[in-house]
Amino acid sequence: MPPPKKIDSLPAEIREWLQDTLRARGFADYVAITEELNDKLADAGKVVSFHHATVHRFGQEYHQFVRTQETASAWAQGWMLENGLEEEAKRHNVLFQMVTALAFRAMEARMMDDGADIDPKDLHFIGKMLKDIMASAGIRQTMLAAERKLQSERLDAAVAAGDIDAEAAAKARAIMGFA
Repeated sequence: MPPPKKIDSLPAEIREWLQDTLRARGFADYVAITEELNDKLADAGKVVSFHHATVHRFGQEYHQFVRTQETASAWAQGWMLENGLEEEAKRHNVLFQMVTALAFRAMEARMMDDGADIDPKDLHFIGKMLKDIMASAGIRQTMLAAERKLQSERLDAAVAAGDIDAEAAAKARAIMGFA
């Protein structure tokens, strides 16, 4: 395993400042940001300094992470809203966002490797993580309840239309487990 990057050893408050500054300046102006970073480190008594190429590399990686996070967030919100799960989405959005961001990053990284295809095993593990989150968040139960309600309404409509009698509808409900 390669040694950790020097920039990863920044104190949390300086690292947060760097991320905020990069976002505020549109992931540009790396020379000035590097000078400010080195000044902050000197003021904090740190004997480390960075070259603007290092800050640029970190900025590009962080910019990609931010874009991936935004894409994953938009997808997750759209999916949850599309499935009528607004309340569940509010409570579990952060966890779902994190996993979808991880999934998008893994897929992007794999696709960047000489255009290689995504390994089905990777998709399986990502799918399992998402399934586990959905189950723990109660999303699956909400979806099942909505599906059962729809099936029940269809049975009621069939009885009302005379397609089946009430007794057959009751048996169907018992068989499907929502009598």
